[in-house]
Amino acid sequence: MQRNYTFTILFSCFILITGFAQEIQVSGTVIDDQSTPLPGVSVQVEGTDKGTITDFDGNYSLDVTSGVNLVFSYVGFETQVLRVTGPVLNVTLTSGVALDQVVLIGTRNPSRTAVNSAVPVDVLSVSEIAESSPQITVTEILNYDAPSFSSNPQTISDGTDHIAPASLRGLGPDQVLVLINGKRRHKTALVNTNGTFGRGSVGTDLSAIPTNAIERIEILRDGAAAQYGSDAIAGVINIVLKKATNQLAIDMTTGANFTSENYDDSVDGEKINIGANYGLPIGEKGGFVNFTGNFNFRGATNRMRSYEGQIFNRYSSIERVANNEGFDLLALQDDIPAIKNFAQDAGFPSDVLTQINAANSIPELRDILLFDNTNEELAFRGLDRSDFNMRVGNSQLRGGQFFGNLEIPLGGEGDFKLYSLGD
Repeated sequence: MQRNYTFTILFSCFILITGFAQEIQVSGTVIDDQSTPLPGVSVQVEGTDKGTITDFDGNYSLDVTSGVNLVFSYVGFETQVLRVTGPVLNVTLTSGVALDQVVLIGTRNPSRTAVNSAVPVDVLSVSEIAESSPQITVTEILNYDAPSFSSNPQTISDGTDHIAPASLRGLGPDQVLVLINGKRRHKTALVNTNGTFGRGSVGTDLSAIPTNAIERIEILRDGAAAQYGSDAIAGVINIVLKKATNQLAIDMTTGANFTSENYDDSVDGEKINIGANYGLPIGEKGGFVNFTGNFNFRGATNRMRSYEGQIFNRYSSIERVANNEGFDLLALQDDIPAIKNFAQDAGFPSDVLTQINAANSIPELRDILLFDNTNEELAFRGLDRSDFNMRVGNSQLRGGQFFGNLEIPLGGEGDFKLYSLGD
């Protein structure tokens, strides 16, 4: 009798514990204090990584253990922690929670944008950027520091490796107006074709202007066609040249690409830039002439690995033998006896030679000779797969630049000035 009593107590406790630890599916709707459903509310089991989010109508569903706590959180609303007591749990979140302080990080120049102007204008100090980054051309500096500017180098695409097409806000190169000291800069003679960016348009060669001749670059990041014309639909880039006098500035920048990958060279793309800037005063009214000389060199880069596809077939081996014998390769294509004759010295295995000798037509020979024979033929010719690589990367580039900036006030009520600039 005592054993039966004990067994009954233990069984009752087991049933009680099982009931408390019952797995249920809880669901409900999350709304705000205006009875508007809230989508994307985080619903998480307290102390675990288990959870879900509400759908577009504010509904949620989650499998949990009865008695656990659910944490409801949403940006701008007070977090609520509620205990699961049944299969339905609706929640009303209260708004009005102030956000923590927002800290802006990652900007290269927090004061570069003129916020008091009618339109957004970026003002970039070239000397500061050149000192803190490895960029040596105007195109590279703008691509590095101006979010609205884009210019990406392309391989084997017209002359774009030499004159890179540039854009503002994703529009074409011919829709970006480039000014120097507020005066229009001429376009290049290169029309972008062959699938390059800005196909069919003509842009401005920004790399022709040495960076050590520039004081700052102003970028109008908005359309200005009403003021400047249709070539300013994307915006305006104004390059302001240096006016310093009696100051000699010498700049030198160098660098290279280092890689451990299996390319032709582990070090390539060497960059060397040497420039000098000096100015002389003219007259007593603030006139000046400023000269800049610059030399730059960029080494070639190659990011193509060895070609792994078929280069030669068995017919290529027969052509090699026939060519060494001085035979006309055009006539060889339909000359079955000649093909069989030159095949004997092409280095084929005996079973392949047997198949060739048994063939009686060009289609039969074609089926036999179109097999890959690259490795064997490379060995016969003393070549390597890398000899057939296409270069994928920048070309070698060497350039010299000379730029002048002159301004002489002429006086008078109109404040006339004589100016000249160019390269």
